[in-house]
Parts: sequence; structure tokens; C-alpha cells
Amino acid sequence: MLTAMLFLHIVGAVGMGIYAIMPFVAGKFKQLSGSAQEGLASGLVTAGRFGQYALVLQLLTGGYLITGTNSDYSVSWMITTVVIFIALGALSGIVQAPLKRIAAASVKGENASSSISRVQTLSTITFVLFMVIIWIMQSPW
Repeated sequence: MLTAMLFLHIVGAVGMGIYAIMPFVAGKFKQLSGSAQEGLASGLVTAGRFGQYALVLQLLTGGYLITGTNSDYSVSWMITTVVIFIALGALSGIVQAPLKRIAAASVKGENASSSISRVQTLSTITFVLFMVIIWIMQSPW
């Protein structure tokens, strides 16, 4: 069972990889035309939803790996990890609304620069949190 959970945990980490590329892809919004912005926004909404499912998988398998392996992790490490995962989940959900606004504005031919700026900011923060969680998982204290 441990091997299966570890495998699923790694699959979840790969699925969360969207958070590593999202700020770089979101940086291309201003260079695209209206219909291309709509397609990119729709694709990022779908990818973000996939990342959220991967995040849930990480929480479930990580919880099993912490409790089921007789590991001796410190309480501060566990709390820090859970807080960062909750922040990642919140930000990945918050970024969905401006992405949908970009797609809607592109269809109507309106300017979506404020939503684009918001997506770029939120995706950059999500990227930083994703890198922090990778670092914390690599070297738990």
C-alpha cells in the first residue's frame, strides 16, 4: 500500500506542475488577439482545475504517508505544509474568476487588462508557493 500511495503522491506532484508554468503562460496574454486570449484563458481554467484535483490527491496521499509510515516529522513542519497547501488551493481557485472574465471579455471584444494583471500576479504568487512546497518536501526539518 505504501508503494501505491507514494506513486500517487508523485503523480499528484506532476499534476501540480501547472502551477510552475502558469505565470509564464499568463505573461503571453497581452501579446495575443481577442480570440487567442479566449482560448488561452479557457485552457488555463481547465489546467487549473486539473491542478486543483492534483492538489487534493497530494493532500490525501500525503496525509497517508505522514500517518501510515511511522515517520517522525515535526509538528511545525506538518502545520507549515498544510498551511501552504491551503494557500495554494485558495489562490488556484481565486485565479479562476479573472481567467473566466478574460474569456468573456475576449468574446465581447472588451479590454481585459485588469483581469490579465490579476491573473499574472496570482499565478506568480502561486508559483512561489509551489516552489516553497517543493523545497519543504525535499528537506523536511
